[in-house]
Amino acid sequence: MMRKITKSKAMILMAVSMFIIAMSQIASRFITLNDFTKGSFIGVGIGLLLITLVFGDFKSVRK
Repeated sequence: MMRKITKSKAMILMAVSMFIIAMSQIASRFITLNDFTKGSFIGVGIGLLLITLVFGDFKSVRK
């Protein structure tokens, strides 16, 4: 069972995942990558985004 990820760690994971997706798009523009490599990079980025959204602690403060 995974613990909740704190808000700061979730934001870092979200930024890293978007960076991975962006770098794969830029790399595929300038370098010929096969489909497996492009799909792997995008899959890892989307997987990190989903982990962040599912296990991240984004609850607002209640008074």
